[in-house]
Amino acid sequence: MPCESMRRMWLPTGRARPGGNRFGFTLIELLVVISIIGLLIALTMPALSSARESARRAICLQNLRQIGIATQAYHEQSRIFPPGCVQFRIKSKPQNKQLAWSLYILPQLDQKNLYNATNLFQAFDSSANSTAAGTILAVYQCPSSPRKAPLVQGRGSCDYGGMNGERITSPNNPPKGTMLTDQCVSLTMIRDGASKTILIAEDSINPDGQWINGLNVFDQAFAINQGPAFENDMRSRHPGGAQCLMADGSAKFLKQTTDIKIVAALCTRAGRETIGDNQY
Repeated sequence: MPCESMRRMWLPTGRARPGGNRFGFTLIELLVVISIIGLLIALTMPALSSARESARRAICLQNLRQIGIATQAYHEQSRIFPPGCVQFRIKSKPQNKQLAWSLYILPQLDQKNLYNATNLFQAFDSSANSTAAGTILAVYQCPSSPRKAPLVQGRGSCDYGGMNGERITSPNNPPKGTMLTDQCVSLTMIRDGASKTILIAEDSINPDGQWINGLNVFDQAFAINQGPAFENDMRSRHPGGAQCLMADGSAKFLKQTTDIKIVAALCTRAGRETIGDNQY
């Protein structure tokens, strides 16, 4: 009967009929599919992680290029690079201002208003500078940095440090680098060649790095990425090396396998070392 045929068509089909078509997966088939998906995820995760790090490294390099443009503009206007630190704080002079190079190039980084909001006659940690110092500047932050927060003691962090010299081959006294305390270096003083002299480098593991604080200046004492936690040194969380800005405004990635004597030579402005382009 037609009605009976229609009734059979609309019967619940949850239970398979003997000899009928069977749909769905068995438990074994489901486990196999899950295993294949898990394997594919395991195979693609390293590639995704590598791609993310490549993007972060590119951003970090772009930060240094921007800083390079700013330092070159500063030199164009003043005929000198900014001082690494003004009035470094010592026990006998706890009132010293300890202001950093990264403060003085703010106008060249399109941060003229922030620069004007900073009191250059007061210390980096003065209450007069607390609001300005609390400003977070992305150009001073490496996205691969292990910092848990963008502020350090309430002040904007900085993952880059001025190169004061090196302690690898001999004491850094007087300082042999390009970023000095209460002194300014010009391009004419960089006798090793601007393209072979580091001006600023990554130190993203420095827990005290702040863009207003003159502690973000260091002299190199170890191979790249090998400095202990208590030292300010050239190091990063980029696998295989760290980024640096040369005195000619170019930015590059230095491999941590670079010979330590070559690293030392790159940290000095007038060591008269001969460095080939293929040595770093």
